[in-house]
Amino acid sequence: MNYLSIRNLSMLGIVFLVSCTGSQKTSVTAQDTTVNGILPNPETADKNSPEYQSAFAGQTRVPGVKTTIPYQVEVINSDLQKPWGIINLPDGRFLITSKTGYLNIVSADGKTISKVEGLPKVDDKGQGGLLDVALDPDFASNRMIFWSFSEPVSSGNHTAVAKGKLSADEKTIENPTVIFRATPTYDGDKHYGSRLAFDKEGYLFVSTGERSDRETRPYAQKQDSYLGKILKITKDGKPAPGNPNLAGWKPEIYSTGHRNPQGMAIDHKGQVWDAEMGPRGGDEINLIQPGKNYGWGDVTYGIEYSGKKINNGTTKKEGTEQPVYYWDPSISMSGITFYTGNIEEWKNNMMIGCLSGQKIIRLVIENNKVVGEEWLLTDKNDRIRDVLNGQDGNLYAVSDSGKLYKISKK
Repeated sequence: MNYLSIRNLSMLGIVFLVSCTGSQKTSVTAQDTTVNGILPNPETADKNSPEYQSAFAGQTRVPGVKTTIPYQVEVINSDLQKPWGIINLPDGRFLITSKTGYLNIVSADGKTISKVEGLPKVDDKGQGGLLDVALDPDFASNRMIFWSFSEPVSSGNHTAVAKGKLSADEKTIENPTVIFRATPTYDGDKHYGSRLAFDKEGYLFVSTGERSDRETRPYAQKQDSYLGKILKITKDGKPAPGNPNLAGWKPEIYSTGHRNPQGMAIDHKGQVWDAEMGPRGGDEINLIQPGKNYGWGDVTYGIEYSGKKINNGTTKKEGTEQPVYYWDPSISMSGITFYTGNIEEWKNNMMIGCLSGQKIIRLVIENNKVVGEEWLLTDKNDRIRDVLNGQDGNLYAVSDSGKLYKISKK
C-alpha cells in the first residue's frame, strides 16, 4: 500500500458501550463514505519555531493516515497507581511498575491485581520512582526481572538498573541487586530517561536522560558521563561486547547526545529506536546507531521554555545525527513499541504514548523514513505513559490516570 495516497475517511463513527464486566468500551468503525486525496497531517497548531527548516522532506508533519479496519478501545482496569512501564509475563498476564516503588501483576482480562514488593527504595519525587521493567530473556528458567529506577543517595539520585528473582508465590523480589548506576549523581527530580530493551543476543539497552537542568545539560555531550545516553550492557551490568570503542567514551555507551529518551524499542529488523522529549518543540524519533551523537544540547528543533533559542538556533551540525522525525509543538512522548498484532494496517508501525499530547501516535515507517501519521485515543484526554505490543495480538497502554487500555480488532 502507498500510504501517501491512502483514501481519506470523511468521518469515524464513535459508539460508547459498557460491557458486562463494567469496563468502558469504545467501538471505532470506518464508514463507507470516502473521498480521494491525501490526508493532511493531524497537527494543526502553530509551530514554536516556524523559521526552522527541516533537514529533509518528510522529517516533520508528513501526510496523515486513517485506520480503515474497525477496532475497539476498552479500559480493562482503572485502579493502577502511577503506572510507568508495562510488559507481558509469559502466560499473558501483565507486569506493571508503580512509580511509588512496587510492581503489579494484572490478570490478562484486567480484573485482578496483585502486588510484588521487596524492591530497593526509590526516589519518587517529580519524574522519579520505579520506572521501566523487562524480563530476562531466560525468564522461563530463571524468573529474573530487570527494572530501572531513580536511586536515592546522600548527594541526590541517579538512574539505576537492578535485577532480582520473582518469588514462587509472586509476592516479592528475591535478592534484588543493582547492576548499573548512571552517574554522576545529581540532586534533581527530572529526566531519568530509563527505558529498557533486550536485544536478540540477550544484551540490555538502557536509556538515560541528562537530568533537565542547565547545569547538567552539557553532560549529554560528555563521554565520561552516563547522562543523556543510550547504553548497552550485559545482564551483570558490564559493557556489552562490540560496543563502540571510541577514545574518551565510557565502554557502556552505545550512543550519546540525548535529552530525555523516555521511549525505546527494537523493531522487527533488530534496529534500536528512541523517542525523546525536546523542550518547547523538537520532540524526536531517532534510529540509534552505535557511536553516533544525536546532538543535544548543541542541536535541536526546539527552543527553551522561556522562548529563547538554544545554541543560537542551531538545528544542524557536522558530526551529529538528524532525527528521523520531529514534532513542533511538543507531544511529550513516553513509551514506544512496534506493533505486530491483529490489525493488518498497523503491522510494524511504531506506536507512541504521549503525555501532554494525551494520545497514541501511530507512525508508518518505510525504509526507515516516516511516511504517515495518525492520532489515536484523542477522545480519552489521558496522558499515555507506556504502550505494549501484547503477545495476544492486541495493543495495550497505561496512563497516568491509572488506566489499562486494550485496543483490539473488532
